[in-house]
Formats: sequence, structure tokens, C-alpha cells
Amino acid sequence: MTRHVAVLMGGWSTEREVSLVSGAAVSNALTEAGYRVTSIDVQRDVGALLTRLYPKPDAVFNALHGRYGEDGCVQGLLNILDIPYTHSGVLASALAMDKPMAKSIFEAVGIKVAEHKIVSREELIAGFMIPPFVVKPYNEGSSVDVHIVMDGDNYEPSKKEWSFGRSVMVEKFIPGRELTVSVLEGQALAVTEITTGHDFYDYDAKYGDGGSQHQVPADIPKDTYDEATRISVLAHESLGCRGVSRADIRYDGTDLFMLEVNTQPGMTPTSLVPEQAAYANISFNELVSWLVENAATDD
Repeated sequence: MTRHVAVLMGGWSTEREVSLVSGAAVSNALTEAGYRVTSIDVQRDVGALLTRLYPKPDAVFNALHGRYGEDGCVQGLLNILDIPYTHSGVLASALAMDKPMAKSIFEAVGIKVAEHKIVSREELIAGFMIPPFVVKPYNEGSSVDVHIVMDGDNYEPSKKEWSFGRSVMVEKFIPGRELTVSVLEGQALAVTEITTGHDFYDYDAKYGDGGSQHQVPADIPKDTYDEATRISVLAHESLGCRGVSRADIRYDGTDLFMLEVNTQPGMTPTSLVPEQAAYANISFNELVSWLVENAATDD
């Protein structure tokens, strides 16, 4: 049995604050479950991190979100150190974080995705796609810097306002219902429908008090429910994920469209994975303990 667990949290991505909340919840749960826990607020100092990871813990719980913690970077470091860690390995993490690459993989196995293209600011302003469409970074999570452009909107970000780097992903907006499915080691836990008073399931809707409502299980036809779980497991496996992942899906009343797969889903009090685990009769302590006991490095 794993005895000493280091919980990595914080980081320096745009999702730092969410990661700190996830990490604190995980640290408390693991302590309650009887583990010796070292909580590490990861800074942009590899030497300091290496110092905190010596002597080596039995496992690392990766509660980092966003770039460098979710995209294969810290996973590669932990592989080098030969410390087992939770969630997906280097390749699956990198593929899932690169939204265009992940969509290519989904399409290759028959999962529907929204029409999309990677464009520069100049191409976006030129109006290559008819609204409505969604503008989003292609390597961030938690709906950071996501904009929905509807018909008649005048979305022309200046160079000063442009926060996406050299390019951004523009995706055809799919009207309909927001669904999400957690997959735990190849098994779907549930399908949740998310509703919100916001324009979409944005950062505030995800993490603010009362920002969204979750219906578990989703009130959708059984064949649609079953298909949502099937494509979520297929996406998890096609990317090569391990541990837990969460698939975000749009349902237009006829078809299901895979938006993305999160390899480091949130573990905050309002997060969807713990909620779906509870629906499957898995407590939060049991969930994080299972992830620790099944921690691994890449082969």
C-alpha cells in the first residue's frame, strides 16, 4: 500500500487558483484516508520541486491544471524521477491538451466533432467563418479566454486585447445541451447535464457558487445516454488516458459532438468527477485513494 503521497498543486498556469482548491481537497481526503501527505505548491523552479520530492514519495497525486501540469511536462519529469503519478501519462496528456490534435484522433475513430480551424488574429477579423462560432485557446482548460461570437456580434480583438499567442482555435458553435461523462479506468461513471444562466459553461459557471446546475443522471433518451458513455470511453482509450478523465459533449437533439477530454479534471467541491463518482457510490476519499493506489509511470 502507498504510504507517502506528494500532492502537486498550484502551478503558474491560468488555472492556478482552481488547482490550489483541488489540491487542498485532495490533501485533506488523503490525510483522512490514512496517508502521509506532503502538499507542494509548484512554482516555476524545477530545482525547488526536486528538493520537495526528496526523499521520493511512494506516489504523486497530480492536482495541477492547465499548461505544464496537464500537458505532459510534469508527467515527463516524474517519469525521469521514476515516481508513480495519478492520471494520464506524457503522450495522452499532450494529445488531450492540444485540442486540434485530439479532435483529429476523435474523428479518426468515428466520433463527431464541431467544424474548426486554427487561425491568426488577422484571419479571425477577416471573418472566415459565419457566426455563431466559439473562439478558444487550443491548449488551455477551464474555459479560460473562451468567447462565443453570435450573429451580429462585432468581435475584432485589437493586438493589445489578443491573449492567444500566434493563433487560436475557432469552432462552429453547436446549439443544444451540455453533457459531460467521467471515465474511471475505462468505465463511464455517469452522464451529467449542465445548465447555467451564463452564456455557456464558462469559468465562473464552473467554479462560482450557484454558477451552474448539474443533473445526474442526465434526462436524455437511453440510446443517447448509452452513446454518450460509449464515445467518452472510446475517446479516453483512443488518447491513451489512464486513471480518470472527463469528456465534454454537446447534444443538439440528434447528434453528440465531442468538444474535448480533460485528463486532469477538477477536484473542487463543485467539480463534476467527484459528483459522478458519488452517484456511482464511490466516496471522494475512495476516489482519490483509488487514483493513488493505481498511480504509475509510463512504460
